[in-house]
Amino acid sequence: ASLQDALENIDVGGPSMLRSAAKNHEAVLPVVDPTDYPVVLELLRKGGLTPAVRREFAAKVFTHTSDYDAAVAGYLTPREDGLPARLGVAMERVQALRYGENPTQRAGLYVTEEPRGMRDLTQRQGKELSFNNLLDVDAGMWAVAWWSNRPACAIIKHTTPCGIAVAPSAVEAFRSARATDPVSAFGSVVAFNTVVDKATADAMADLFMEVVVAPSFHAEALAAFAAKKQLRVVELPVSKGAGALDYKRVRGGFLVQDQFRFDPSEVGWKVATRRQPTETEWNDLRFAWTAVAPVKSNAILLARKEAAIGIGAGQMSRVDSVFLAVHKARQQGHDPAGSVLASDAFFPFADGVEHAAGAGITAIIQPGGSIRDAEVVEAADRHGMAMVMTGKRQFRH
Repeated sequence: ASLQDALENIDVGGPSMLRSAAKNHEAVLPVVDPTDYPVVLELLRKGGLTPAVRREFAAKVFTHTSDYDAAVAGYLTPREDGLPARLGVAMERVQALRYGENPTQRAGLYVTEEPRGMRDLTQRQGKELSFNNLLDVDAGMWAVAWWSNRPACAIIKHTTPCGIAVAPSAVEAFRSARATDPVSAFGSVVAFNTVVDKATADAMADLFMEVVVAPSFHAEALAAFAAKKQLRVVELPVSKGAGALDYKRVRGGFLVQDQFRFDPSEVGWKVATRRQPTETEWNDLRFAWTAVAPVKSNAILLARKEAAIGIGAGQMSRVDSVFLAVHKARQQGHDPAGSVLASDAFFPFADGVEHAAGAGITAIIQPGGSIRDAEVVEAADRHGMAMVMTGKRQFRH
């Protein structure tokens, strides 16, 4: 729409009438949200329009008109480099939480109008979701979102996967994801990008989980989960994001960026080594590049047969993440020899490649872009490894 069309469609009378009604809420009940209609009808039946209720509805009006004004202001504000000079974020609290990351911190769940977001979350059973549960639910559904046509499962601890896999069915994906690191899977959030059936629910029966989250559950699966009364079972739509902005709190303000969207395109990918990956390696490299995206940086992920076998997350040096991924694989009985490795960012030195080669890893996928790329590729060539450079970094701070 043109600026003139937008100006013509700015509502002046509607907000004015709503604000007038809200100001006089002692005599008028202003209702601004259609989802409140059933509540109002019930209050009218019971004679429950107390001063406190009227005040609550009035406050909701002023919040709504404020959000509308913020949207208009955002549209009219000049943009520099694609970002507005001023930002107003409208959110509604939909759940008061017992506490935040720690018991001394107050917390609540506030939602925006983003489609397929937390506003659309439905809890089917179990204890109240905690602050940390919700963080892990979001991380889990984000981790599995990028496989549109394959059942995927991610097992999340502290917002990063400790297991992730794709397979022909949800139950096979779960078994492979759990096999990554069965010890860390204890007390996890398990996320799926597909419907959970009874076979999958039965396969999870012996694992203690905080939450199971998926877009939907078969009735038989819900019946199976009912035996675990404390288990939180949550439905949340799969979403790859709505192209919205992402906010990071800093002291006295926010850092704002575009939401990260995984790019499955192989445009710009190149094989940097003398040896080309085999067909089997290519398949696992593509999986590993997708699976490493939700892992906290510095992130290294080892994969075989479209499942992670070792994950090194959140280390301060990349070589330590390689060491940890190899260690975790061996700890759980996986042989790294013959597996592939994905790195979320470039190798600043050749030491990470040397360590991977020493473990028998045969192929690597990474963004490239280091001033020492030539040394890194030379190390891979010396060990007969294949290396793919994507040209795209995937940091997750």
